[in-house]
Amino acid sequence: MERKTNTPPHDGLLSGKLVHLALPVRWSLVEERGRGPVEMACTYDIHPRGARLTGSREMNAGDLVLVERGRNKAVCQVVWTGDRNSDLRGQFAVQCVEVGKTPWDDELRQLEEEYQPVILGNLNRQAPRTFGTLRAGEEHRRRPRYEVHGRAEIDGRQNLSGEVDQLSEFGARISARISGNEKLRPGTDFRLLLSVMDVNLALKAQVKYMAGTDSVGVAFQEIRRGDRPLLSYVLNKLRAKRRAIKEFVEVEVVHEPLRA
Repeated sequence: MERKTNTPPHDGLLSGKLVHLALPVRWSLVEERGRGPVEMACTYDIHPRGARLTGSREMNAGDLVLVERGRNKAVCQVVWTGDRNSDLRGQFAVQCVEVGKTPWDDELRQLEEEYQPVILGNLNRQAPRTFGTLRAGEEHRRRPRYEVHGRAEIDGRQNLSGEVDQLSEFGARISARISGNEKLRPGTDFRLLLSVMDVNLALKAQVKYMAGTDSVGVAFQEIRRGDRPLLSYVLNKLRAKRRAIKEFVEVEVVHEPLRA
């Protein structure tokens, strides 16, 4: 049996809010021979098309599950599973098969998507500052940027899409091909969705500089509540990849002469 690709859902996350909220739910596998045993889980975040859950059982992308909350229920498909060797182990994302029906519709109507400031943290002993207060180039010296291939959706005065080429803890470089005379000029604020590796991230960002005709450098100002661990996960993956490449390049191959 061919294993389904473990990729996150891309469609609909910008058009609908995502709320970081812990809700207890019941779920069970839907199989040809019937429903499996009922198990408990907790939502990590919810959105109009599904949710990310945390549970004790390992799931596979492509599994069908029945998710229940109170009297509300929906058949969903597992579209993403957290890396078992990371802090995301035990998490899995589901997308409802029937569009427009989720067991947490009431909570979504009552709550708003929340964002938190991107803080430098303990980079030095001075008071923490947001990225937006840094001098030009200061963030680049303090935090490395990693080469990456991902998808970027820009939601603001106009809806645009492009690719993310570089990523750091506090910013990114995005290649966006924009039709007509529309430009993302320095100082433009917008909501940004990044699909990098196997996770989606939502941030509020600002254009800091132009890099050629199609690329812009952006600074992260706020990150969606609950997405900070996902950003750390991506950066750790990229850091490990860079380290592995560096160690491979530095390996010296010594050929010893054969002896009789």
